[in-house]
Amino acid sequence: MPLAKLGYVVLDCPDPLALATFYAAVIGGTPKRDDDDWAHLEGQDGTPLAFQAAPGHVPPQWPAATHSQQFHLDLDVPQAEMDAVEKEVLALGATVLDAEDRERSFRVYADPAGHPFCLCAC
Repeated sequence: MPLAKLGYVVLDCPDPLALATFYAAVIGGTPKRDDDDWAHLEGQDGTPLAFQAAPGHVPPQWPAATHSQQFHLDLDVPQAEMDAVEKEVLALGATVLDAEDRERSFRVYADPAGHPFCLCAC
């Protein structure tokens, strides 16, 4: 029997509500501000995400062994919709980290706070 159940995956960031709003537009759900230092998504499918204020937040660098990314999110997208979803996440404020190889099954981006995430063909 497991000892615990995963509650939230929490991302440190400079502006919790802004990052919650970004991810709500990408994966669904409704951004909710709990207080100035915390926001979360309600009603999305999958593992719940929360966002915590981190003054002085320094985003990871990808790829860079000296500035480890710690973790990243894999977001599944139908193969036929990859280009359209890419355009939308970029319009929402994501930046491209590694998406040149269009034959590969994934593309790597950073969210507005600098956390890496992948769009993965499913």
